[in-house]
Amino acid sequence: MTISIDNALPAFEQLPDTFAVLLDEFSAISLSGEEQSSYLQGQITCDVNTSNENSFIHGAHCDAKGKVFSTFRFINRNNAHLLLQSKNTIPASLKELKKFGVFAKVDIEEVTDLAYYALVGSEASSLLQQKFQQVPDSLTPVINLGSTTIVYIAGLKSRYLLIDNKNNIENLASEFSLTTYNNKVWNLLEIIDGFPTLNASAISQYVPQMLNLQAINGISFTKGCYLGQETVARMQYLGKNKRALFSLSAVQSTKINSDDIIEKQLGDNWRKAGNMLTTYQADNGTVYIQAVLANDLEENTNLRIKEQQSSIVVQSLPYSLN
Repeated sequence: MTISIDNALPAFEQLPDTFAVLLDEFSAISLSGEEQSSYLQGQITCDVNTSNENSFIHGAHCDAKGKVFSTFRFINRNNAHLLLQSKNTIPASLKELKKFGVFAKVDIEEVTDLAYYALVGSEASSLLQQKFQQVPDSLTPVINLGSTTIVYIAGLKSRYLLIDNKNNIENLASEFSLTTYNNKVWNLLEIIDGFPTLNASAISQYVPQMLNLQAINGISFTKGCYLGQETVARMQYLGKNKRALFSLSAVQSTKINSDDIIEKQLGDNWRKAGNMLTTYQADNGTVYIQAVLANDLEENTNLRIKEQQSSIVVQSLPYSLN
C-alpha cells in the first residue's frame, strides 16, 4: 500500500483545518554507543546533557568557524540520539560528524529504515488519542510507544510528527484518512513558524544567530565548548551579528527559486538585501519566502525578488529576536 498524495499547493489560509504531510524529504542522523552523548555534546549548539527520552530540542551543527552545516530537531529514540532534518543537509553534516567520531566510542549513520508522517491542525491530537494511549504535548513533547515515536511541534498550527517503519506509517495513514500533502507544505509551515530550512547553497554560509537559533532555544550559552562555539559566543556577547532570518510573502505568477536574491530599494536603485533559504509558491500565486536579511531592516523598506516587480511583505514571526 502507498499513501495517496494530494499535490495541490494551497496558501496558508487555504489549508484544511486538519490534514497530513508525508515527509519524503526528511531524514535523520543517528548517534549511538557508549560515548554518544559526550561526543555529540562537543559537536552541536544545544545541550545534549539536559535531554531525556521525552526531550525535544532545536539545534545546529557547525564547522570550526561557527558556520552551520545543518539545523535539526534533536530527540532520543531506542537508546540513540536522532538529529531530525532535511535530507539535503545530511551529507555535509554526516561527513563532519564521522570525521571526528573515529576518536570516540560512537556509531554515526544516516537512518534509512524510518518513515516520517505528520498530522497537522486542531483535530490532530484527538485523532491520535483514538490510536495511541498517550499523545505528546508541550510539557512532554516526545512519546515512544512500541516502534512509534510521536513528536509534538508547537506553532501556528500544531504538528505531530510520527516516526516508524514504512509499513506502519502507511497503515496509520490509511486509518486517519486525511488529505495528505507532500513535503512542500511542510516547508510552508517551517517558513510560517520561523524554523530555518537550509537549501544546498546555504550550507556553511551562516552562523546560528543569523538563522534565529538563539530565539528558538537552539543554542546553549552555558554548556561549554563545542565546534564553532567561540564564533557563536562572540556573535552573542559582542554584538557582531548583523543578520537574521525573516519570513516574507509576495504575490506573483512567475516561478521563483530558493537561491534567488532579495533586493531592497535605495533611492532609484536596487541593491542586494539578502538570500533566500527556502520558498513555497501556492497555486493561487501567493509566495512564501524564508530569507536571511540585515537584522536592522527598516519597517518601510521596499523589497523585491531580483528583477521581479512584485513587492515583498515582511511577516511576523511567532517569537522575538530581542
